[in-house]
Amino acid sequence: MVAIIDYDAGNIKSVEKAVQSLGMDVCVTRKAEEILSADHVILPGVGAFGEAMENIKKYDLKNVIKAVADKNIPFLGICLGQQLLFESSEESIGVEGLGILKGRVKKIPENSALKVPNVGWNSLNIMNNGRLFKGINENAFVYFVHSYYCAAEDRNVVKAVIDYGVTVDASVESGNVFATQFHPEKSSDTGLKILDNFLQVR
Repeated sequence: MVAIIDYDAGNIKSVEKAVQSLGMDVCVTRKAEEILSADHVILPGVGAFGEAMENIKKYDLKNVIKAVADKNIPFLGICLGQQLLFESSEESIGVEGLGILKGRVKKIPENSALKVPNVGWNSLNIMNNGRLFKGINENAFVYFVHSYYCAAEDRNVVKAVIDYGVTVDASVESGNVFATQFHPEKSSDTGLKILDNFLQVR
């Protein structure tokens, strides 16, 4: 069973459909017992960092998510779900993130040549033998929608980056905690392969 954490964020339905298309049973839930008994857990999300952390606290999910990481249950954060794993974000000054990964979330600098938010396809620079990218070609294209980006303190956890005026940490992996700034559920066959690689993690 794959548990998708429901904390009133956007984009949950498309993630649910993508996982179901891979033949997996899915439970969209905010119940601790269902999340902690799942084989895999996904934290999707589109929205604002501060509001998301407020909802996570409102539904008593902060300690549940940390318990998932502590129990080594394979966990995947997507887009905002990646950003929430870090300690803080420039989007919501003074709001603490989950702090599962060290680092912070920064605003993509305004640049006349590059639009913010970054919406569209970009090619990945894959590194550090990330398990999500088994069988994925270097420079594979995936789909992004974001105005903020993660800057991990430990560069060894970074498994893919893109260049968007700055180096954007496109995917991170620490133990059985995985995350992507891009949307695998919107990234065609490449994205489905990445999701399938996650679902193969034990």
